[in-house]
Amino acid sequence: MEIIKKPATMKLPAQWFTGDAYADVIYRGEEPSRARANMVRFTPGARTAWHSHGLGQTLHITEGIALIGTRDGTILEAHPGETISCPPGEEHWHGATPDNFMSHIALWEGDEVNWLEHVTEAEYTGPHTSTATAR
Repeated sequence: MEIIKKPATMKLPAQWFTGDAYADVIYRGEEPSRARANMVRFTPGARTAWHSHGLGQTLHITEGIALIGTRDGTILEAHPGETISCPPGEEHWHGATPDNFMSHIALWEGDEVNWLEHVTEAEYTGPHTSTATAR
């Protein structure tokens, strides 16, 4: 057993994010592990660019309301304590609402992330479905 030293908080790059987002690495597995876990904090209106993960991604919302969008135009509003699973290869984005901070724990395996174009304002502000009504 070992205590893992926490790396410094990092500001996430503008090439992959609109607005300001910050990450704290919780866990980055070393071979043979491919596990990754980050606490990611988004300022109001901040969001990822479109992207996909080769082995999928799981998002556990810890604070605020998360917006998670898919290419079919679906935008889910997820709340603290809720967990959203994005399947392998699914192009998606996630971020904060325009008026509130949002934090989530992002879980994924490996480094196969395919970063794509930024989410447009029209895509970001499209109709939302609350996870409370999607169940």
